[in-house]
Amino acid sequence: MAHSIPFSANSHASFFSLLIFVLIYLKGTPVYGAKREHDKSYHVVNVKSLDPNPYCIESTKDQSKRESLKVVHRHGPCSHMNEAQTSALTLAEIMSHDQARVDSLQHRLRVNLDRNSLDDSKATLSVKPGRSIGSGNYVVTLGLGTPKKDLTLVFDTGSDVTWIQCQPCIRCYQQQEPIFNPSASQTYKNIICTAPQCSQDLKLGCTRATNACVYAVLYGDGSFTIGLYATETLTLIPSDVFPGFAFGCGLNNTGPGLFNGSAGLLGLGRGPPSLVAQTASKYGSYFSYCLPTLSSSSGTLVFGKDGGTTDSAGIKYTPLLTSSNDPSFYFIEVTGIKVAGELLPISQSVFNSPGTIIDSGTVITRLQPEAYDALRTRFRQLMMNYTMTKGVSLFDTCYDFSGRDTVEVPMISFVFGGNVEVPIPFPGILIGSQELACLAFAGNSDASDMGVFGNSQQQTLDVVYDVAGGKLGFGTGGCS
Repeated sequence: MAHSIPFSANSHASFFSLLIFVLIYLKGTPVYGAKREHDKSYHVVNVKSLDPNPYCIESTKDQSKRESLKVVHRHGPCSHMNEAQTSALTLAEIMSHDQARVDSLQHRLRVNLDRNSLDDSKATLSVKPGRSIGSGNYVVTLGLGTPKKDLTLVFDTGSDVTWIQCQPCIRCYQQQEPIFNPSASQTYKNIICTAPQCSQDLKLGCTRATNACVYAVLYGDGSFTIGLYATETLTLIPSDVFPGFAFGCGLNNTGPGLFNGSAGLLGLGRGPPSLVAQTASKYGSYFSYCLPTLSSSSGTLVFGKDGGTTDSAGIKYTPLLTSSNDPSFYFIEVTGIKVAGELLPISQSVFNSPGTIIDSGTVITRLQPEAYDALRTRFRQLMMNYTMTKGVSLFDTCYDFSGRDTVEVPMISFVFGGNVEVPIPFPGILIGSQELACLAFAGNSDASDMGVFGNSQQQTLDVVYDVAGGKLGFGTGGCS
C-alpha cells in the first residue's frame, strides 16, 4: 500500500527522522525501485535483499474472492518441505537438478522430432506423458480420497501425469505427510488395462492377478515413479470435487533431490492425462498462477476464469503455439529481449528455429547461445562499476556486492508474439547472495535446442493459461 508523505522546505528535520525510521524498518527486506539514467532503466536494490530471508512474509494481494490453491516455494521459509531436508540445497545443487530437467525436456523434443521426420503419418503422435523431469520448486496442497487426505504436491506445467506415493511402498522417499493408503479410501479404484486412460503411451504393463494398468514415469536425473494407474476423488477446494480423477499411485519411487518432502507431482501439461485436460468440463482448460519469491509466503494457483486473473487490469496476451512434435508443451514466441530499455540486436531466426516453452518447473531461463551472448555482453557493459567474481555452476556473470548498501541493476524485459513486453522482476535478474549475485540466465549448448522461460523469471507475475483460447497472459504485481 502506498502512502503519501507531506513535504515542504521547512520540514527537513521531520523528513529525515522519518526516513531513518523507514530505513530501520525495511532493514533486510527487499527495496526495489526504478531509476532513469541517460535514458537507461535500472532497478535500485538494497543488497541485503539478495540474501535469503529467514522469515515468512504474508502476501499483500487480496485473495478473498479467489478460489485458489496456495502456492509456496518448497525451499522458502514458509514451506514445511524444509522439515524433510537435512540441509538446504546449495545453488550448485539446485542448478544441477535444473540442468538435468532441461536436458530431459530438450531430449524429449528431439526424440519426437526425429520420429516425425522418419514417418510423416505420425505427425500427431503423442509422447509418453510426464517424461519431463520435475525439479519441484513450487508446491500446492490438495485433497485426495474419501475421506479426504491432504497432500502437498510439486506442480509442473512440463508434465502431464499426476502421481503420489502410495502404500504399500516397495521403495519410497521421505515425505512430510503420511503416505497415501488406497485401502483406507472408499473411492479408490484401479484402472484396468483395456480402459481408455491406460493408453500405449502410458502403460508399462499389467498386473497378472487383477489386470490393473501399471504406469512408469522416468526422469532425466535417473529418478522414477512406478505403480498402479488408478482413479480417485480429487478435492481442489471444498466446492470443487472431481470423482474418478486418473492418477499414478506410486509404489516404487525415487527422487530425493527432486521431490523429497512432497507427496508427488501435479501434472499441468497439455496432454490428456493432465489435470488441465481432466477438469476441462469445469474449468474450460483455463488456469493461472503467481509464483512467489523465495522470501514471500505464498502465491496462488487458480483454476477457471471466475474470480481469477482475468479480473486484473493490465493482463497482456501472447499466442500459445502448438507443436506436433510434443503437444504437451506450452510453446510461446520470443521476438526480442531488452536490457535497460534497449532492444538487443538478435535476429528473429535465433528464437524461431528451435522455439521456446514456458515451464513452471525449470528454475533458470535458457536461451539460444547467440541470444544469451548478446544479453550477457550488454549486461556486463552496464555493470562495469561493480566487481565481477568467479561464477558457479551454469553462471558465468557474477558479482560481489559486499560492502555496498545499494546497487543499480539494468532492467531486463522479454518481448513475446503480439508485441507483448514483459518486464522481468528483479528476483529473476540476479540470483544468489550479496557476496555472489549471478545473472539468472543461461545459454543452451546448441543453437538447435529449444529455449525455456523459467520460473525465476516468472516470479510475482500473474501468468494466465487460456489453453482453449490459445493464448498466454502476463500481468505484473501478481504477488509478493
